[in-house]
Amino acid sequence: MDRLEAFERMLAEILAQAEAESRKMEELKAAGKEKSATYRQYLSNKMLYRMILDKYREYGLTE
Repeated sequence: MDRLEAFERMLAEILAQAEAESRKMEELKAAGKEKSATYRQYLSNKMLYRMILDKYREYGLTE
């Protein structure tokens, strides 16, 4: 696997994971569980994904 292919796979995985965890956060929020450890872990992950994607945008690697 070359570097570009590895990057594209990683980007797709980050986007998919961020979307899946956002959906889980919505479910937990609807259930009133915003203070649960699970919700907070998803929130932490979401912030990390946002930081990574922002850095990709900064370098023109994604929209």
